[in-house]
Amino acid sequence: MHIAFLTSEYPHPAVRHSAGIGTSIKNLATALVEEGHQVTLFIYGQKKHLTFVEHQINFHLIKQKEYKLGGFYFYRKYVQKFINAHSAQIDVLEAPDWTGITAFMNFKKPLVIRLHGSDTYFCHLENRPQKKKNYLFEKWALKRAKAITSVSVFTAQKTQELFRLKKQITVIHNIILLENFIPLASIAESRYILNFGSVIRKKGVIALGKAFNNLAGNLPDVELKYLGKDIRDALTGTMTSTLILNEIDPCFQKRVSFIEQVPYDEVNQYINKAAVVCLPSYAEAFPMTWLEAMALEKPLVTSNIGWANEIMIDGTTGSTMQPDDSELFFQALKKMLTDKEFAMQCGKNARMHLESNFSKKQIVNQNLSFYKSVIND
Repeated sequence: MHIAFLTSEYPHPAVRHSAGIGTSIKNLATALVEEGHQVTLFIYGQKKHLTFVEHQINFHLIKQKEYKLGGFYFYRKYVQKFINAHSAQIDVLEAPDWTGITAFMNFKKPLVIRLHGSDTYFCHLENRPQKKKNYLFEKWALKRAKAITSVSVFTAQKTQELFRLKKQITVIHNIILLENFIPLASIAESRYILNFGSVIRKKGVIALGKAFNNLAGNLPDVELKYLGKDIRDALTGTMTSTLILNEIDPCFQKRVSFIEQVPYDEVNQYINKAAVVCLPSYAEAFPMTWLEAMALEKPLVTSNIGWANEIMIDGTTGSTMQPDDSELFFQALKKMLTDKEFAMQCGKNARMHLESNFSKKQIVNQNLSFYKSVIND
C-alpha cells in the first residue's frame, strides 16, 4: 500500500516547523515503511520546493506562494494540483483537520482526515473566539473527506458535536516508537520539574507557575524548567514566560528557567534528567509529549481533562488533576518529588501501560485496516 500525508509540519531540518502532529506523522510513516509499505509526504507552506528520499520516505516540500487576493483559495488549489500531478502510485491521502487545509481541494485519490484537534475544537476547549472562516473551512473539509479518523474518543465526540457531523469516526490513537525511548537510571538524581512543548497558555504553563510558587517555599532545592518556544499570549499580548514569572515570588524566580527550542533528538536528554515531568494542558487531542514522557518512565503529572482518561491512570501511571486547583496541583508535584518509590513505580507502570495498549504493531494494524476499508469502499 502507498500512503501519502499532507501536512505543514514534520521533524526534519529542511522543514520550517514541527510540533505534535509532525511527530505523530513521522512515527506512523516510519512504522509503515518498516512493515513494507510506501510513504510520501506533501509538506506545504515551505520556503522552497524540494524533493528527496530519506529513510525510504518520499519528501515533497511545497513552496508557500503569495497572492494579492484570495490566497486562502488559490494556494489550496495550487497544492491540490501539485499533489494530483504526483499521485499516480498513491492509494490514499491523509490530511489533518487543522484550519481545513483540504477545503476547496479535489483529489484523484481518496482523502481521509485525521482529527488531531481543529481550530474550532481548541477554541471551544479554551473558551476563546474563533475566526468564522476557520470554522467554515474546517467544516467543508470534514464534509468532503471520504472518511475520518481521530486520535482520541474525546476529540471525535467533541468534533462531531461542534460540526454536527453524521459521519462515523474511527478512533486510532497516536503511535509511539518505544524502541527510540531508552529510560536512564540516573533520573532520580536531579531536582527539577520539566515542562516541554510550546510555552503557551493552553498548555497550563501559567497554572504550573502558580503551583511551583507554593512548592518552592516547601522544597528549597527544587527547580522548574520550561523547554520550548515562548509564545505571545493571545489574551494579553504579553510573552507567556512573563505571565508565568508574574505568578512567582521574586525570591523564587531564579529557580525558573526558559530554554528555547532544541533539536528534536535532544529533547529526550532533558526528559531523562528531570525528576518530574509536568504537562497540565487545558486543550489537547492525544498529546505526543505525554506518550514520550511515559515511554521514558518519567514520574508524570498531567491534567485530568477529557482525553487524559484515554492515556493516564491516576495514581498508577502518574497523577492527574484539574490545573486550576492549585492546592491539589501542589500536592501532586510534592508527592512525586518526595516519595521516590511512588514516583519510580508510576514511571515503570506508564511504560508498561504503553507496551500493553499502544504498541507499534497494534496501532499500525489499526491504521492499515482503516486505509484498506477506505480504498475498498
